[in-house]
Parts: sequence; C-alpha cells; structure tokens
Amino acid sequence: MNNKLFTTLITVLLFLIPNAIFGQAINLKTAANFALFSTNGAVSNTGISQVTGNVGTNNGSSTAFGNVNGVMHDNDGSSAQCAADLLLAYNNLNSAIPTFFPASLLGNGATLVPGIYSITGAATLNLALTLDAKNDPNAEFIFQIQGSFSTGAESKIHLIRGAKACNVYWKVEGLVSLAPGTSMKGTIIANNAAIILTTRDTLEGRALSTAGAITVDGVLVYTPVGCGSPTLSGPAAPNLETLKCYTLFSSTGSVTNTGISTILGDVGTNSGSTAGFDPLLVEGTIHPLPDLSTAKAAADLLNVYNYLNLLPYDIELLYPAQFGRNLVLTPHTYIMKGAATFTDSLYLDAQGNADAVFIIQINGALTTSTYSKVLLLNGAQAKNVYWKIEGAVSINNYSVFCGTIVSNNGALGAINSGVTLNGRAFTTAGALTSASITSTMPAVCVVSALNSTESKNANVELSIHPNPFGSFTNIKLKTDSEFKTCEFRMYNSLGQLLLNATIGNQLTTLDLSWLKSGIYYYSAVSGNKVIQSGKL
Repeated sequence: MNNKLFTTLITVLLFLIPNAIFGQAINLKTAANFALFSTNGAVSNTGISQVTGNVGTNNGSSTAFGNVNGVMHDNDGSSAQCAADLLLAYNNLNSAIPTFFPASLLGNGATLVPGIYSITGAATLNLALTLDAKNDPNAEFIFQIQGSFSTGAESKIHLIRGAKACNVYWKVEGLVSLAPGTSMKGTIIANNAAIILTTRDTLEGRALSTAGAITVDGVLVYTPVGCGSPTLSGPAAPNLETLKCYTLFSSTGSVTNTGISTILGDVGTNSGSTAGFDPLLVEGTIHPLPDLSTAKAAADLLNVYNYLNLLPYDIELLYPAQFGRNLVLTPHTYIMKGAATFTDSLYLDAQGNADAVFIIQINGALTTSTYSKVLLLNGAQAKNVYWKIEGAVSINNYSVFCGTIVSNNGALGAINSGVTLNGRAFTTAGALTSASITSTMPAVCVVSALNSTESKNANVELSIHPNPFGSFTNIKLKTDSEFKTCEFRMYNSLGQLLLNATIGNQLTTLDLSWLKSGIYYYSAVSGNKVIQSGKL
C-alpha cells in the first residue's frame, strides 16, 4: 500500500513539475527594452533597417545604423544592466524542464501547442510553423536548441488563438542565421554565438547574444507588445485653445493661396493679409485682416510653441538627413538636432492606443520629397501628432502629411500642389503659402458649428428625405426659396468632407450606398452663407 501511494505521489509530482516551471513567465527585466544586444560583441547594420527598441553592446560598438526608434547603448550603465539581466534570463531558459522533444526540422506546416521543446542538436525552421496558444493569453513556447539554428528562405512563424510573440523564446547554443524573407516571432538568445539577420527578415521580438556579434541587413525588428510591457501613451498634448479652430495661421506674415484648395477650418494671420482662398471651398472663417480672433490665436500659438520646445525628449533620431525611409515611430517625444530631409514614408504606430500622442522636435528646417507620406497605424490619429520645427517647412507635391505643424520663425513656404494636410500648419513668424491643397482638419469646430446652427435654422430651405437614409436620399430646395441653388456638403463625425453636390429646386437623388451606418453632418451653403445645417 505504501509503495503504491509513493508511486502515485511521484507520478503526480513528475506531472506537475514541468507545468510549474512552464507557468513561471520568463522575466527579461531591462533586456526587454532591447531589440538588438550583445554582451560581448559588435552590433552592426548594412542597408536600411527599421528597428523599434534599444540597440547596443556591453563590449564593442554599434555601427552603421540609421534612425532607430530606441536608444543606442554602447558600454554604459544600461548595457551593463542588460548584460546581467540577459544572463539571468538565459539561465532560466536553459534550466527549464522540457515537455516535448521534437525532431530537428521545425515547420513544414506543423502546429505546436504551449510547452518547452528540447532539440539535442542543431535545428532548422522551414516553410511555416504555427504556434497555437489554445486561447490561453499566458501560454509560453520555449525552444531549447543545443546547437545552431537556421531558417529556410521565406519561412514563417504564425501565432494563433492568443499566442503572443512576447511569450515565445528561442534559447540557442550556437550560431543563429535567418535566411532572406524569414518572418520570425519571439526573443532569440544565442549563447556564446553570433546572430545574423538578412534582407527582408522580420523579427517581432529580440535578437540577444551572451557573447557574439549581431549583424543585420535591411531588416525589420520590433520589440513585442504585451506580457506586462507598458502601454505607450506618449507625452501630454499641448492645449491649442483657440488654435484648434484654425487650419492655416501665421502670427506674423501673410497667408496666401494659389489654385483650388479645399480647407476645413479657419485661415488667417495676425500681422499681414490673407488672400487667395475661395470662400466656397473654406469650411471655416477666413480672416482677411488681423482681428480679435487672430490676436488670441497668436498668443495661444506662442504658448503651444513654448510647451513643445521645452518638452524633454525620449529618443534622439541621430540622422535627420535620413528621416522617413519607412521609419516606424511609437508614442514618444522625439528630437532631431538639425535640419530634416523627409523621404518616402513615415509610419506612426499607436499600438492600439487611440489617445497616444506623438511629438517630433526638429531643430532646423523640414523638407519632404514628392509623394512623401505620414501613415497612421493601429489607432494613431492625426489630431494627436505635433511637429515643432525651428525653421522653414516645405511639403512637396502630392505628399500626405498628418499632424499639427508649429514652425518657429520660419516660412511655411510651400505646401505644394496636390498635398493632403490631415492637420494644421502654423508659424510664429513667416509667410505661409499653399497651392491646390486639401486640408481635412480641424473637425471639432466645424462639427460644433453645424450642431449649433441646426437648432437656429429659422426657415427650412431644403427638404431631405428619407432621413435616416438607407442607400440614398432625395434633396431639393423649396420652390419659394430665395436661393436658386446651393452647395450641399456632407461630413463624417471627424469633420472630414465626404460629398459636395449642387442642389436646386428640382429633386436631386444622392447615392449614399457607399457610406457606413452612422451619424453624418451636412451644411447647405449659398452665396457664402450657411442657409441650413443638421444631421443625417
């Protein structure tokens, strides 16, 4: 009886030990902040690589990197602490008790469940490997590879049913070499060996070595989100006060337009003149000469500039002349200590936080290339993006620019033909010129104005039915209206202009089947006067 009880107890303990160890999350500590790191070895780059996370070495140098969305740490206090934390993480992974013993060839369409996988020699990843968390958000996948680790070209790791890259670990006792086009997930820790990432590789995780060089060439590496990582919200946004109603403004300098520009928001200057804007294409107030509103806006602009200028930065982008180039930024305060040349695309990733703020300080002028783009990812909003620029700004033809530009003592000399400005452009001193642009902000004042005038429509000039509408609605001016025609303008809840149609006293049917269900706003304008507004 005692032997049977003892055997049963041992069996239960053996069953529980792997689960107990498996249930203890690996704590990388400060090493979690690094995307690329070696305790003892050089960290180098060739080509244009995009890295989110710190980069460094505790004994060597980091070379040939462009702008990194993180901090460079070579042989300093942070690298020393990272080296210590990395050793602890390695020891924890190395001592974990295995639950599975797969063959050396991983992938080929296989699916693995959470566990600790031990491979006694070298391992290779080929084609696709799927990691299935079975709807457990804390599920961990640990791979203990007792030799080198390599991947085949275009091999990929897929995460399903709640699996997270932050819960995937690769402990490798040898060289790690990823072939071109590999899509890798998880934190790689190479012990006493090098790590090589090649062209078009993507690593959602980290590449860390206890002793060995790390080389990357034209790759995308970003630290994973989740598993206790902080939610990035960025700094507090400045209070625009009355500036929130302006789209184009100069405290001192003329504000002029050529060509056909559509502007959503107020336009003006507090010293000079405003000219060239078609009132029918400006959904806001044009201030042709300085007035009380522009005086208050100038005072508010100075406050906004001072706030942005004095805000401590988190990350320095070291190569302003190489700005853009598909760089990915997360919610932080960034600084470039010189004039910036913006080429190609910039991605702003809010990581799912719609309130996240991005502030970019440029201590010099800003020039963009033709067709440059600021692209918003994962909930990022243009209203939460701010650019503080010490000098002139030139946004080249057909660019898409997002955010509020605050130029200090510099001309916004060229918001050029075909530019879409999803934001605002302000200068404390300097001329501002636009040429055939489209501006889609600010929304808050325009929508508020539409709401406030809805209840003040003394006479109903337009008939709109059906309202609520399905796939269409019919609109016409009253037969006895004093107006012969009007412009019917329709906006979404952000104040973005969706439709502009000419309406007369004959029935006009508008096809609205392309719109999503929701609340929309409209205004009817005739002779530069809003004759009716409301909701649809």
